[in-house]
Amino acid sequence: MLQDGRILIGKGDNPVYLLPQMANRHGLIAGATGTGKTVTLRVLAEGFSDMGVPVFLADVKGDVSALALAGSMNDKIRERLAQCGVEESSFQCKGYPVRFWDVFGRGGIPVRATVTDVGPMLLSRLLGLSPAQEGILNIVFRVADDKGWELIDLKDLRAMLVWVAEHRKELTITYGNVSSQSVGAVQRALLALEADEADLFFGEPALDIGDWFSVSRDGRGTINLLTCVELAHRPVLYATFMLWMLSELYENLPEVGDADKPKLVFFFDEAHMLFDDAPKALMDKIVQVVKLVRSKGVGIYFITQSPSDIPNEVLAQLNNRVQHALRAYTPAEQKAVRVAAQSFRANPAFKTEDAICNMGTGVALVSTLDKDGVPNPVEQAVICPPQSGFTPVEETAVAMVVAKDPLYATYKDAVDNVSAYEELTALAEEDARAEEEAAAAAAEEKARAAAEKQALREQAAMEKAALREQAAAEKQAKAAKAKPSQIERSLKKAGKSAARTVGRDIGRSVTRGVLGTQTKSRAGKAASSFTSSLFSDLFSSFIK
Repeated sequence: MLQDGRILIGKGDNPVYLLPQMANRHGLIAGATGTGKTVTLRVLAEGFSDMGVPVFLADVKGDVSALALAGSMNDKIRERLAQCGVEESSFQCKGYPVRFWDVFGRGGIPVRATVTDVGPMLLSRLLGLSPAQEGILNIVFRVADDKGWELIDLKDLRAMLVWVAEHRKELTITYGNVSSQSVGAVQRALLALEADEADLFFGEPALDIGDWFSVSRDGRGTINLLTCVELAHRPVLYATFMLWMLSELYENLPEVGDADKPKLVFFFDEAHMLFDDAPKALMDKIVQVVKLVRSKGVGIYFITQSPSDIPNEVLAQLNNRVQHALRAYTPAEQKAVRVAAQSFRANPAFKTEDAICNMGTGVALVSTLDKDGVPNPVEQAVICPPQSGFTPVEETAVAMVVAKDPLYATYKDAVDNVSAYEELTALAEEDARAEEEAAAAAAEEKARAAAEKQALREQAAMEKAALREQAAAEKQAKAAKAKPSQIERSLKKAGKSAARTVGRDIGRSVTRGVLGTQTKSRAGKAASSFTSSLFSDLFSSFIK
């Protein structure tokens, strides 16, 4: 609860406050299951909201939605208020302005990001890629950027992978080796991601982080609650989403330096999911964001079971700490308790290591920064009760709240804008049309060449036939000129025969006239034959 502009976390020998000007120095809420971490988170969230600071937190178990409902006074609350030194009259049970978000769009306003916004590093971790496969993803992002093709959703990424694989030979010269096996592995990882419904996170309209910085009409900061009951079962997606949001805040917010109060406070529940199996490059990115986002006016509070879940580079940046009880049964757990105790500024009134193991539910070791940024001695404090309710909001009530939220109309429907998929589809269609036109032109050219060849063949045949006819005619004419015709030969033969006959007849007549009737004698017959032959030859010569 808020007292004099400070958040009262609890009270031990002394009240423990979180100063607004030190709230962006980050913090840690740790403790075993069932020791009261969620209540501490709610007390801090309520205090920031009353301060006018927007809050973002994840509801992993589904019970934080009770922030939207007013609490009710009862004996346990009165007892806790007395332990914290708070007058009942100054404690107001009330609900807070809560805005519900959900990556899957079922329990709140849909949250989306583009593939480009997430980037190859986070996407590689989400897909579980090897270094070689991550290299392929980097090439895909670089080529898309150089070509001006936007990567919005997973179908854009798949289309780019196909295009890169098809053009790998030419791309290798400029961007490095592209292995078809690695491309296939990335494609298979995308299929698994879609089967896990993670594709719902990628798309447009993408979340505008400016929508987190709203305040209610009464000046209280909006508590942006991410419904994570389903998301928590997908730890890599959950961690990727949360880190993406931190990166967005870091990259888009202006520098504010040391402000009077934070611009936004970010609670990261189940923080160990962020660091499990994180590669060095990603860990460096996390450390950089945690270190530098403070200057953007953002405070980050990690919630986990043990401080050992947080890498030392990050743990060193967490200055406001609330340590609930830890159980130490094994040597590893005992070591974790010692490490947690050593992270506090000692209080001579008790031994920190013993207190961590012996505290009950709702009691915690608390150390915050004073106005000069120096850690206060640790206090074993009873945590204040929340002013909101303890019963989660029913799903039907959440749905009604979401439907009335003005931002729901902005984000409820996904928009499929022109991006890499559409660009590559149009390019493929254009190439297909070009291939069809080229094929048609080739077929037409082939048909034209065949027609020309056939025409030449027919012309050659005609010319050959004409030459044959001409040769036959010339041969016939030559033959006709060289030899008389059969008729002429017949006429000449007939003429010769007739001439011989006439010659013989004349010869006989002349012989008779000269010799008279003596032709029957041998001498007469000889004279008659000679005369006939003579006249026959004379007539034949005349006929020629």
